[in-house]
Order: sequence, then C-alpha cells, then structure tokens
Amino acid sequence: MDGLSTLAATPLQGLVFGLLSLPICIYVAYTDLSQMKIRNTAVLALFVVFVVAGIFVIAPLVDYLWRFVHLAVILAVGFLLTMIRAVGAGDAKFAAAMAPFIALPDVPDVLILFAILLIVTWVGHRVLRAVPAVRALAPDWRSWSEKKDFPMGITLAATHLAYLGLAAVGPG
Repeated sequence: MDGLSTLAATPLQGLVFGLLSLPICIYVAYTDLSQMKIRNTAVLALFVVFVVAGIFVIAPLVDYLWRFVHLAVILAVGFLLTMIRAVGAGDAKFAAAMAPFIALPDVPDVLILFAILLIVTWVGHRVLRAVPAVRALAPDWRSWSEKKDFPMGITLAATHLAYLGLAAVGPG
C-alpha cells in the first residue's frame, strides 16, 4: 500500500462502517473457528449495515448505488469458486457482503491486505492449534481438527476490519 493518503474510503466511512461491522466480524470469526460455518444471519447483518449506514456516509448517491455492483460481481465469482470447491459457500457470501464497503480505487490495496492477513491468520491458526493449552481453552472447536479446510472467516473479518480501520485513521 502506498500509504493511508491513497485510500478512497473516508475516515467517516471507516469509523461508522468499522464500528457497526465489529460485532458481526467477531461473530463470524468465532463461528468459523468453532463450527467451520459462517451463518447467513451474519452475512445479512453485514449487508444491512451497508444498506442503512452507507446511504448516510457515501456521497454522491450514485457512488453508493454503484457499490451494489461490487456485491454482485463478488457474489458471482464466489458462486463459481464454490462450485469448484475452492471456497466455502459462507466465505463466498461473506466476501460478497463485504464488497460494497470497499471503494473501487482501494481494491488493489485490499487485495494486498487480504494476502498478508491470509498468511498471518493461517500461520497463527496452525501454530495456536498445535499448543495444547490453547486447544484446551476451546476443545470442541472444529477448526482445530480440520486437516485441509481453513476457517477463512477469520481472514475475511480481519481484512474487513483492517481496511476500515485504516480508512478511519485517515491520511497522515
């Protein structure tokens, strides 16, 4: 990323969207870690946050309306990736719900952020699940015993919150 000054998302968008998204992202991370599922209620809640808050923090109105195209594109790509079993359906739906929050010029930065956080969360999850004391804190978490699958909800939620956090602090 070139720096915070390059983000198209405004500090107001980052603050409002970030605060409203925080409990949803925590829930998504928890359910994906514990059950390897991202619930539709969380996906819908994130979408509702965008629909309701977005109308107040994204101007002009045409920019707000164009963000729904982001959702449609990512939903279509996610559907295709789910069909070939590259990602889970919950991951695809949550990524689609996240998409309208991202300003189009910020997409390259968000992809870099996602790549970095994918490595960090994957390594962190693999290390923590190897520690008996950590596993004992949540012995029934399904993600501890998955051999191939990874709870991508932690990466998606972290990416969403990190992007909005960077936007919230603004340039400077």
